[in-house]
Amino acid sequence: MNHWLVVPVVLPAFAGPLIVLAMRHDLVLQRVFSTAATAAQLLLALWLLLQSMGGEIQVYRLGNWAAPFGIVLMLDRLAALMLVLAGVLGLVIQLYAIGSGWDRRGRHFHSLWQFQLMGINGAFLTGDAFNLFVLFEILLIASYGLMIHAGGELRLRAGVQYVVYNLLGSSLFLAALGTLYAVTGTLNMADMAARIALLPAEDTALLRVGAVLLMLVFAVKAALVPLHFWLPATYARAPGPVAALFAIMTKVGIYGIIRFFTLVFPSDDALMRLAADILLPAALVTLVVGQLGVLGARHMGRMTAFAALGSVGTVMVAVAQFQPAGLAAGIWYLVHSTLATAALFLAVDLIGTRRQGGSLWLRPAPPIVQAGIVAALYFAAAIAMAGLPPLSGFLGKLAVLQSVREGDLTALIWTVILVTSLFGIVGLTRAGSIVFWKAHEDGTPAPHPAEEPQPDAPGFPSAALALTSVGALIAAMVVLTVLAGPMMRFAQDTAAQLSDPQRYIEAVLERQEGVK
Repeated sequence: MNHWLVVPVVLPAFAGPLIVLAMRHDLVLQRVFSTAATAAQLLLALWLLLQSMGGEIQVYRLGNWAAPFGIVLMLDRLAALMLVLAGVLGLVIQLYAIGSGWDRRGRHFHSLWQFQLMGINGAFLTGDAFNLFVLFEILLIASYGLMIHAGGELRLRAGVQYVVYNLLGSSLFLAALGTLYAVTGTLNMADMAARIALLPAEDTALLRVGAVLLMLVFAVKAALVPLHFWLPATYARAPGPVAALFAIMTKVGIYGIIRFFTLVFPSDDALMRLAADILLPAALVTLVVGQLGVLGARHMGRMTAFAALGSVGTVMVAVAQFQPAGLAAGIWYLVHSTLATAALFLAVDLIGTRRQGGSLWLRPAPPIVQAGIVAALYFAAAIAMAGLPPLSGFLGKLAVLQSVREGDLTALIWTVILVTSLFGIVGLTRAGSIVFWKAHEDGTPAPHPAEEPQPDAPGFPSAALALTSVGALIAAMVVLTVLAGPMMRFAQDTAAQLSDPQRYIEAVLERQEGVK
């Protein structure tokens, strides 16, 4: 067994409590220790990604207990890619939180950050459906604390809505797992897949109920319309770094849909058709609602939240086909959209911390500190979010469009994607014009950073670090564009691996030499 598979879960699980118990009165020590732990997780994720590129599915059995009775962790190309994505976001955004001063505006920021990464990493690695629920709850509990970090009435109100909505989703998750266990007698995903493949067609009615319930759960986590109501207010009111990390939270829901409907349920053709018939219309409506929200928003936080919603719809248009071409395009765009969403949230937060009074309402205001640099970062993130060349969003949208060209709804899907892209371009451009161009209409000069009063802002202990962190996410999308060929081949290999569930079943259930 590869014992490194458990470290992405164990490392933050130890780092979080240690920060609370031994470092709670020393912010500098918290920053150093937490950043080192996050960087170690990223390095380990890169190492696991290199291992996964050979195509072998690796399994770690906790306590060396045999599956399906023991807990298993499972690493394939998709899980490794998502670990790297979480590691990149976790490290870069944490550096931004330190540079912008957000981490000192409330208690236990860094410990909650580690617990959040623990839940995210574990969700990507687990091979057991109940442990997926447990890890979902861990990341959600940490996200509740991060959501209301720094306090405030509006943030607390949005946080309560977020908690209530996700508790309802968690209850539905338990009901779905109970239904699936009643049918299959197991919650190990590979074992569940093997048993479902042997079920007679006339005995699958309850199975389909459980599968649809599970799909609704992941649709809540992914914020697909009409289950998206929690997202705009939550993301708009969350602290900037927290909202940026939440960019991967919706992707955890998409990951769950991909994992279950390629590994556990693919043997039931009727169920797969039902899933596609539900998810594709929901994805198109999500895309429309998201981009209309960008176009109509009057607050930059809500505009970015709706842009995140639109990116979820684009990913799900590709994924909902459950075909190798669609999965490959969806994986590509998932990586891009996560980076672009995080970059846009951080760029908007830079604007808020530098604007007079910290306002993000779209109305003319005096010029902001370092307007040129912030404007460049905002427009780069906006270009990426809108899917314009030369950044990776353009290639990702082309891949999504190509993946649906053989389907029955090609004309409709192409029209929706292209028209909503125009909505997004107009909305993001309008916001940038109001913030950066109209600010100079009254002739007021931009203040010098040392002269600008910021009573409500978190302060600038290292403005260079904050700016560099946003630039790092833009640079990551440039790298993704330059390495488009290798990245697309990796996505295609990942889709091919996902389309062969028998390899997972063999790796988990059959190769168990030396277990208890």
